[in-house]
Amino acid sequence: MLEDKDLLSIQEVRSKVDRAYAAWLKYRDFSQQQVDAVVESMAAAARANAGRLAEMAVEETGYGNAKDKYVKNLLAADWLARRMRSMKTVGVLRELPDEKIVEMAVPVGVVAAILPTTNPTSTAIYKILISLKAGNAIVLSPHPRAHQCTCYTAAILHQAAVEAGAPPDIIQCVDNATIDATNALMRHERTGVILSTGGAGIVKAAYSSGKPAFGVGPGNVPVLVDASADVEDAVAKIVVGKSFDYGTVCSSEQTVVAEEGLRTRIMAALKSNKAYMANDAQKETLGKLLMMPNWTVNPQCVGQSPTKIAKMAGFEVPPDTSIICAEIGGVGKQHPLSAEKLSPVLALYFVKDFNAALDACFALLKFGGMGHTTVIYGKDDARIRQFAARMPAMRVLVNTPAPQGSTGITTNVFPSMTLGCGAMAGNITSDNIGPLHLINVKRLAYVVRKPQEAFEMLLEYNAGAPAPGQADVMDRSAVAAAVERYLSARSAGRPGAAVQAAPPPPSAEPAVACGCGSNAAAGPSCSPRLPPRPASAAKPEPPPRPVDFVCEADVRAAIDEKRKIYIGPGTIITPSARDLA
Repeated sequence: MLEDKDLLSIQEVRSKVDRAYAAWLKYRDFSQQQVDAVVESMAAAARANAGRLAEMAVEETGYGNAKDKYVKNLLAADWLARRMRSMKTVGVLRELPDEKIVEMAVPVGVVAAILPTTNPTSTAIYKILISLKAGNAIVLSPHPRAHQCTCYTAAILHQAAVEAGAPPDIIQCVDNATIDATNALMRHERTGVILSTGGAGIVKAAYSSGKPAFGVGPGNVPVLVDASADVEDAVAKIVVGKSFDYGTVCSSEQTVVAEEGLRTRIMAALKSNKAYMANDAQKETLGKLLMMPNWTVNPQCVGQSPTKIAKMAGFEVPPDTSIICAEIGGVGKQHPLSAEKLSPVLALYFVKDFNAALDACFALLKFGGMGHTTVIYGKDDARIRQFAARMPAMRVLVNTPAPQGSTGITTNVFPSMTLGCGAMAGNITSDNIGPLHLINVKRLAYVVRKPQEAFEMLLEYNAGAPAPGQADVMDRSAVAAAVERYLSARSAGRPGAAVQAAPPPPSAEPAVACGCGSNAAAGPSCSPRLPPRPASAAKPEPPPRPVDFVCEADVRAAIDEKRKIYIGPGTIITPSARDLA
């Protein structure tokens, strides 16, 4: 009989994946109506138990507060469920009659869900709902410090799913989760995709498992308060966001950046919202307390109240303190509070002007928050868009608390507890993850053209193209020779000049440029501009010599110089040149 904890947990994982897979083999045949009935039943059960689940999460983990965890539970059980109601995830997703394409949903099978300790019940509700909405089964691997509340959540939703007709075992939760068991879950041959939420280590393990994976990066969210902002309103919302569940949401505000001229108003607004301003000595102590020597967040401080954090740092704050603020003079390891803190501690960074504010926010994102989330408060839309274009963040929020905006409570981004950070952060997606990420799309494609018809445009570029039916392969040697001659002409300092080719026969008139400036031959919608006819007494000018090759750069140069490019039946024109003209 096995007694080794790791071996027991691995055996449990294997058993539960097999059971979930067997249930999925039945569930995959459910209609959209049947799937939706299951999802609605689970969502209703989660709403009914949202308060109790929030209390259990705080009791077991010691992180955050029950009031805000209740809101996060409702985000998944109510708002997410409503957004998914009209979503097609089973069978035919859509038909494109003009393109003769039919798109069909294919579920991935078993979803391996790795859960965090900061948001255990809300993330469990969210991942179960989107997985079953997509026609999949799910196996949850809870954080060891949140195993009871996570598995209790899964049991509630499983009972509701079975009551609505889902196969038993469609939802599984690992009771004895260990690192080895979690790795076994991610690498199991019947695991279809991994949904990983947690620290950098577990996300990296998910991406290294050899399975498709959705992991997310850390958030170090900068907030720019622009000179055009309603400062008092902005600060009030920042405090709401930063204090939400004591800062456990990865998209919560970390540093406020503003111009020096706003300092007095921002400081006054913070104090009126019960924020405590740490002095220099307290700031130094906070930095050493919150960040570990290996530059990770101190787990003892995650999701703790402002009063408790202050006490741990050796000072006291009023009992009604909303957040603790500390001013910093830069970004990086010399300024520990410029990092992600996962607690109700907010850094303040004042700079000389808007451009310096952009630089500061950019630096903060690079210092541990690439691709995640950033916020700007202001009324100048030109500056808002400039900020959005500059920031390496996939969620740029405007005039809203960051946790509520990033998860879809106050904005119309998809309601989600897993926020992708894109390729810049090593993530597979920049989206808020939803059920459509957990299906593959099969395409039924009907024939719409013959192979040779697809290449007619290429064939017309080739001088002396063969008649249809005679050949459907371009004379590649002729094309290569023409391109070589063109490049030789450009390297000789004559870009766009006519190549030394034999002139056209006297009886053949060269095509003329269109009057609209196109490099293509004049068509029925254009007014051709013919070369001026020489006076009868003047010596006839030789016809213009067509060029062999036209690229986009040639067209741009001709437009700038207000000249024409003459082409003939043998001229090769690149698609970009044709589009530009």
